[in-house]
Amino acid sequence: MKRLACAAMVLGLGLLAPGRYARAAEAAAESGGNQEKEPSEIWKWANFALLAGGLGYLVAKNAPAFFAARSKKIVEDMTGARKLREEAEARAANVDLRLANLESDIAALRGESQAQAAAEAERLKAHAASELAKIQALAEREIEAAGKAARMELRRFAAQLATDLAQRKIEARMTPETQDGLVRGFVHDLGNPPSGAQRN
Repeated sequence: MKRLACAAMVLGLGLLAPGRYARAAEAAAESGGNQEKEPSEIWKWANFALLAGGLGYLVAKNAPAFFAARSKKIVEDMTGARKLREEAEARAANVDLRLANLESDIAALRGESQAQAAAEAERLKAHAASELAKIQALAEREIEAAGKAARMELRRFAAQLATDLAQRKIEARMTPETQDGLVRGFVHDLGNPPSGAQRN
């Protein structure tokens, strides 16, 4: 603190001194003395030396802290720049690595998609075979059912034909005398039931 006050005093004196010396130089110039001119030059140089010394003292006192802070800031900036450069280089290396592995990744994806397509084709083929087997089994059951229905219809038709044929034969052989005989026999059988029927 004392040094700063001393430096301010020296600087103030240095700034005020030129005004005094300038007035003294003017007074000497008016008196016309040639000898006064030389001391005025000496005072100017003394004033300059005093001012330069004060400024040098202030610079010498404050410059190291300023330059140390400035150096510290520059070092911090350089460290930050180095870190940023290292991060950028790491990112670039990562991108290069990804680009280098891109071919193998594409080949792996292509192989995986082909394997999935083959598996899907096999699944579809198995599903189609299963559906075809179901359709064939259903068709066989329908054919069998249609065959049974056709055989039953044929039997019914054959039975109907046999019945019709028997009826025609009977009608062809049936005469009024035969009909009367059958009616009489039927009535006789009703009046005289068989021996087994009586027991029941």
